[in-house]
Amino acid sequence: MSNPPRVRVGVDLGGTKIEILALDREERERVRRRIPTPTGGYEAILEAVRWLVKGVEEELGLAGVPIGVASPGTLSEPGGLLKNSNTVCLCGRALRADLERCLARPVRVANDANCFALSEASDGAAKGEAVVFGVILGTGVGGGVVIEGKILSGANGIAGEWGHNPLPWPQAEELPGPECYCGKRGCLETFLSGPGLASDYQRVAGLRLKPEEIVGRAAAGDPSCEAALQRYEDRLARGLAHVINLLDPGVIVLGGGLSNVERLYRRIPRLWSRWVFSDRVLTKLAAPRHGDSSGVRGAARLWEAGDPSSPR
Repeated sequence: MSNPPRVRVGVDLGGTKIEILALDREERERVRRRIPTPTGGYEAILEAVRWLVKGVEEELGLAGVPIGVASPGTLSEPGGLLKNSNTVCLCGRALRADLERCLARPVRVANDANCFALSEASDGAAKGEAVVFGVILGTGVGGGVVIEGKILSGANGIAGEWGHNPLPWPQAEELPGPECYCGKRGCLETFLSGPGLASDYQRVAGLRLKPEEIVGRAAAGDPSCEAALQRYEDRLARGLAHVINLLDPGVIVLGGGLSNVERLYRRIPRLWSRWVFSDRVLTKLAAPRHGDSSGVRGAARLWEAGDPSSPR
């Protein structure tokens, strides 16, 4: 596309929310809306996206605007069925084709962590960096890689999927690890997602708390919650050390609900040096400039000229 459209629309299919955002050519936000992710399954999600797009177009007085969608998981080519989504009702579905049918236009779909990384590498916390790793620490754990401003999807469409590697350098009490929806045990996602933090606390303390409650109680001096956060930080440091050893990014940007835990940005870089195969670690750990809306901004960028995330 040599001439960018007047407005681009991004949609983020989150596990708990669906967000839509319209950006103009100057990257200004024209419309932003969020709704809870429907619990009625796949068709309900498609209808929610159709309703959101229709509402935005009516508000802007436009029709047929380009749509980019950030989704957990990735499209498996050549069939175009979604795989590896922790929103399991999306798995095995022809998400792009079904969205194109219900929206009556071409749609581009990319992994939500890739969209997040693209947003932060373009005009966010990692702007100007050659190699960027974007992390999602939310309902699930994902990762996206951007090199020289372009998404790295990989031959299998799974570049950056660090959440389904095992927790590195495990301790005895961490083995074999919790069961993961992917069918394996001990995946990083089972330790580092929001539900993973809650489950870890419950296993040790015998009480189920929400992640934000654990963080709040730790700040107030609760020793069991502080211990849970320290275990979380040590595991996150080990997981990100693996990423640094493999990709050597200039910046790692944290996204998802747990990216709001401010102490992570101080403590993790102090911890990961023990595991990184280098005499010093220059990689920076950064909070997202665009907060939890960075993924939807990246989705809106999927129709930019030359973007490799396009399946076409």
